[in-house]
Amino acid sequence: MDHSHIGATGSAGADTAALLLRLVLLLGTAFVAGTGLLRPLAERVPRRVTAFVWALAAFSAVLAAVSVPVLDVNVVGAAVHVVLVLAVPSALGRPGPGRWLSAALILLLVVETAVGRSGVEFAVDTVYVAAAAAWFGVTVLSAAVPADQLRTESLRPGPLSLTLGGLLVLAGAVRLATSGIGFDRRVYESAFGIALLVVVGLPLLVTAAAAVRPGRVYRYGTVGVVAGFVAFSALAAIPRPADLPVPGVPVLGEVSLAGQRVPLLISPQRPGRNLVHFPAGAGDQLDVGVPGGPLARATPRAGAEGTWAEVDLPAGRGEVLLRTGDTETSVDVDTGDQPGPVTAAGVDGPECASAALGGLITGRRDVLGTCPADALSTEDADALRKLVAFLDSRGAKGITLKADDSPRGVAAAEVVREVAAVKELRIDAEPKPENALVAVSGWAEAHRALTLAGAQQAESPTYGYGLYLAPWLLNTPLATSVTTTSVPLRFDPREQLPVSYAVAVGNAFGGESPTMAGFEAWLGTQADAVRGEVQIYAAAQVTVMPMGPGEVHAPGMPMTEELAGQWVPKATVVPVSLPLLT
Repeated sequence: MDHSHIGATGSAGADTAALLLRLVLLLGTAFVAGTGLLRPLAERVPRRVTAFVWALAAFSAVLAAVSVPVLDVNVVGAAVHVVLVLAVPSALGRPGPGRWLSAALILLLVVETAVGRSGVEFAVDTVYVAAAAAWFGVTVLSAAVPADQLRTESLRPGPLSLTLGGLLVLAGAVRLATSGIGFDRRVYESAFGIALLVVVGLPLLVTAAAAVRPGRVYRYGTVGVVAGFVAFSALAAIPRPADLPVPGVPVLGEVSLAGQRVPLLISPQRPGRNLVHFPAGAGDQLDVGVPGGPLARATPRAGAEGTWAEVDLPAGRGEVLLRTGDTETSVDVDTGDQPGPVTAAGVDGPECASAALGGLITGRRDVLGTCPADALSTEDADALRKLVAFLDSRGAKGITLKADDSPRGVAAAEVVREVAAVKELRIDAEPKPENALVAVSGWAEAHRALTLAGAQQAESPTYGYGLYLAPWLLNTPLATSVTTTSVPLRFDPREQLPVSYAVAVGNAFGGESPTMAGFEAWLGTQADAVRGEVQIYAAAQVTVMPMGPGEVHAPGMPMTEELAGQWVPKATVVPVSLPLLT
C-alpha cells in the first residue's frame, strides 16, 4: 500500500487529516508487528496483551480500508495490509507462525514507508522500521507480562535497548547523510530537515538514557522512539526543500500562491537587474519585489511566452517576494558579489533565461556566464549564408534586413550583407514586393518586425519571397505572429530529441513551449546529434478539418491540433527545401 503520493489538495485541513491517518496507521501497525515478532520471548501472553493487540490490529485494519477512498491507495496493497495486521493477533497463541506473520507485516511496513527507495536506502529503511517495531514489542511485553514469565536470558533490557537504539541511530544517521541536506542550513530551516533531526536525535537520547538506566528505558524511552518513528514515516509526505541557491546559477523553483502551484525562474541570480519569469498559466496578477522595496507586476514581453518582471537584487543572500491578491510568499536567492551577463536582463533577457531553463530541467546547475545574444555561433553564421544563397536561387531581388545592436545581431547582419553583396542582392530597410524579409535580431525586435509585416501583407502584396527568421528565432510567439515563416535549421523538430525536449520543458514549466536557446542548453553533450545539413523549414499555422464520427482519416494525418512535443502548438514545422550544401 503506497502512501507516497500524499500531497497538496488545496485544503490544508484535508492534507493534515490525510497525513495523520497515514501516521496513525503505520504506528499502530508497527506496535502490532513488534509484539508478534517478540512473542516467543514470553511463555504465555496475558489476556490484556491479546486484547490490546487485537484492538490495535482492528483499528489499523479499519484505517487501511479507509485509506483506499481517502488516500487513493492501491486496493490490493490495502487488502494485504488488512489480512496481515489481523493475522498477527490471531496467531499470538502460536509463537512460531506468529513471528513469521509479524516479519511479513514489518516488511510491508518497510515498503509503505520506503516509498520506492532501493539498494542501500531500502536497507536503511528496513533497519529503522524493524528496530522501532522490535522496541515497541519489547515495551508491550515488558510492561504487561510478569517478569517470571519472560525468558530473561533473551529479554535483557539493558543490552537489547542499547542494540535497538544503536540500530535506530545508525540507520537515521545514514538517512540524514544520504538526504542531500544533512550538511547545510536546510537541515534546521526546513520541515524535512527538522524531521530528519528528530529521526536521529530522539533515538540517540533514548540510547544514551538506556546506558544509564536500562531498567526503565522502555517505560520512558518509548516516547522518543515513537516520535522518531512518526517523523521517519512522515518524511514521504513532507516536501523536500529546494536546493540552496548558488550565485550565478538561475533559480528554477515552485511556490504556492492562492492555492495554486506556480513554477518560476529567476535569472541570472546576480547582483543588480534580474528577470523573474512565470508561465502563461500562472495568470496576470503576479507582483514581484524584494523586502522593503516596491513590487513590480509581471507582464508579457514581445516575442516571449508567459510573464516577466524585472527586479533589482542586492549582493549576497536574500529573497524575492511574490504576491498575488492577499497571498504572499518568497523564494531564497544568493547572488554573490560578481556581475552577471549584461544581456541577461535587458531586451534579450528572456532568451537568455530560456537557455538557463533548458539546462536546469536536465538537473545541471551551471553558472550563467554568457547569453545567446552575446555572440554569433559558427553554425548559425553558416546557416545564414546558405539562407541568402537560397533566396538568390529562388530569384529574390533584395532582402529587407531586420537586425539589432546586440553582438550577435551586428555579426549576423554583417554575414547577410557580405553574402548578399556577392550574390548582387539589395539590402533594404523598407519592405518591397520583390524582397524577402530576413530577421536576425533578438526576439522582441523580430516580433515587432513580423507583426508589422503581417499587417502590411494584409493591405497589399509585400515580401513576395517570404518571411525568414534566423535559427535562434524559432519559438511559438514568433512563428504564430504571422501565417507562415521560414527558418534554416539543422534538425527536424519532429525527431526524437527535439520532441523529448519540448515535452520536458512543457512538463517542467507549466506548459512552456520550446526555444532554440533552451534546446541547445538542454542538449549539452548531445549537441552533435542534431548538427545535420541546413534545410529550410516552414512554420505554418494550420487547422485540420475534423472527420465525421467513425470516419477513418488518412494514415499519418493527426486529427487533433494539440500533440505532445510540438514545437509550435496548433502549427506545423516541416522542411520545404533539400539540404543546402552551398
